[in-house]
Amino acid sequence: MSARRLHPFTAILAGGFIGGALDLAFAITMALLRGDTAADLLRLVASGALGEAALAGGTRTAALGLALHFALSWGWAALVCASVRGLPDGLARRPVAVAAIAGTIVFLLMREVVLPLSAFPFPVPLAFSLPLLGDWISHMFLFALPMVLAARRTRV
Repeated sequence: MSARRLHPFTAILAGGFIGGALDLAFAITMALLRGDTAADLLRLVASGALGEAALAGGTRTAALGLALHFALSWGWAALVCASVRGLPDGLARRPVAVAAIAGTIVFLLMREVVLPLSAFPFPVPLAFSLPLLGDWISHMFLFALPMVLAARRTRV
C-alpha cells in the first residue's frame, strides 16, 4: 500500500512543525543541562530579532522566540520541500542521506549567514566541540528528516 500524497503546503506545515518541535525539544534539553530554562532559550531565539535586550525580556519575549523559531522552521521546510520535489527519483528514495545534506546546509547557513546578519548578540563559532556536533546531528535527523519525509509524500 502506498502512502497518501500530500499537498506541498501540507507537507511544509507538517514537516516544519514536526522538525521545529523536535529541534526545539533538543535545544531545550541542552539548555536545561546547562542550567538555563526553556524561557531562557526562547528569549535567546528572540534575540535574533531584538538583540541583547531580549535576554532580559519576559513571557512575551519568550513567546516571540517561539513564534520566530517556527517561522524559521516553516521557511526551511518550504526550501526543503521545493528541493526534494526537484530531486531525481533515486536520490529522493534516500531520505536519510537527503536529510543529512539538507540538515548540514541549514546548520551552516544558520551559523554562517542568518545569525551573523541578525541582531543575535553572541559570536557563533564553528570550532569543533561536542555541543556543536550534537547541534549538527540534531539539524540533520531531528530537524531536516521530518521535512524530507513530508516532502517525499508530495512526490508519491
